[in-house]
Amino acid sequence: MLATLLQIQPPIVALMLLLGAAAKAADRSAAGQGPASLLPRSLHRPFQVLAVAAEALLAVALLVLGGPLGDLARGAAAVLFAASAAALVVVRRRDPGMGCGCFGGLSTTPVGWRSIGRAGLLAAASAASIGAAGTGTAVLADPTWAAAGLAAVELGAILALSPELNEAVARVARREPCEVRPVPVRRTMNRLRASDVWRSVPATLDSEKPQPVDVWRNGCWRLFRFDGRRYGRPVHVVFAVELHGRDPQVRAAVIDIGNGATLAVLGEIADDGSTPLPRNRNGVPQPTNTVLPRTPRRFPGRNIPSARRSRDRIADTGSGPGQPN
Repeated sequence: MLATLLQIQPPIVALMLLLGAAAKAADRSAAGQGPASLLPRSLHRPFQVLAVAAEALLAVALLVLGGPLGDLARGAAAVLFAASAAALVVVRRRDPGMGCGCFGGLSTTPVGWRSIGRAGLLAAASAASIGAAGTGTAVLADPTWAAAGLAAVELGAILALSPELNEAVARVARREPCEVRPVPVRRTMNRLRASDVWRSVPATLDSEKPQPVDVWRNGCWRLFRFDGRRYGRPVHVVFAVELHGRDPQVRAAVIDIGNGATLAVLGEIADDGSTPLPRNRNGVPQPTNTVLPRTPRRFPGRNIPSARRSRDRIADTGSGPGQPN
C-alpha cells in the first residue's frame, strides 16, 4: 500500500503543475499576484512566463523520467512547492488582500492557510516520491483499484485546500466574485460622496468639489486619495469604498504628508474627528498616530490595506494616477 501511495505522487503532482501552468498562461492580466507581488512591477510578466515554462517542463519530467533523472525532477518539484509555501507566508504578512496566483486569474482569494497548506502538501508528496520505482506514465498505463482509491482521497484533500474551487463554481454560475467584477468609478464616487464618512472627514479637502489625485483598486475595495489640509498642515485623505453589497462600507484615513503619521481613521459610524490635536508650546499640531474607529477595521472575509500602506503602496492590478478601474 505504501509503495502504491508513493508511486502515484508523480502523476498527481504533474497534474497540479499542468493545471497551474495552463491557468497562468490563460491569464492575460498584468497583475502580479502571489510570489510575483514581491518583485518590482516590471518583472511581474516575465516572472509569470518563467513560472509557466518551469511548471510545464517539470510536469513533463515527472511523467516521463525515471531513475536518477526522475528523482531529480521530484526533488526539484519539492523545492518549488516548498519555496512557494514560504513565499506565500511572506505575501500573506505583507498584503493580506493579495491572491496567491497559483492558478492565474482564478486565484484572487486572499492568501490563507489553505493555499499555503496545499503547497506544503505537494512539496511533501514530491519529496516522499523520491526513490519510488517507475515513471508517472507507467503508473497511469497500468492503474489498479488501490491506486485509484488513494489518488481519489489525495485529490479530494487537495480540492479541500483549494479556494479556487469556490471561484470556479461562481464563474460557472455567472456570478463573478467582487474581486474581479467591473464596477464603474462614477458609481463608487457617488457612494463615497453620499456617505457619512465623506461629510465628517476631519480635514479640509482642496477645492469646493475636490477630485481624487489617485484612484486604485484592492480586491473588493476601491481607494481614492485626495489632497487636503488639517490644522494648516498638508495631509492625504484616503477613502476606501467597498465594491459589493447593498450598503457598501466606507472607510477613511487622514495621513500627515510631512511625517507619515496616521492622524485619524474613520468608519461608516465613527467619531467625527473634531477633537483638536495636542499642541506643543509653539502651537504646532502634534500627531496622535492613530484614532481608532468604533467599528472594527477587519471584517470576516474582507481585508483592506492599512491607512499607512494605502499611502505608500498602490495595491491594484496596474492602476495608478490617471488609470482608474
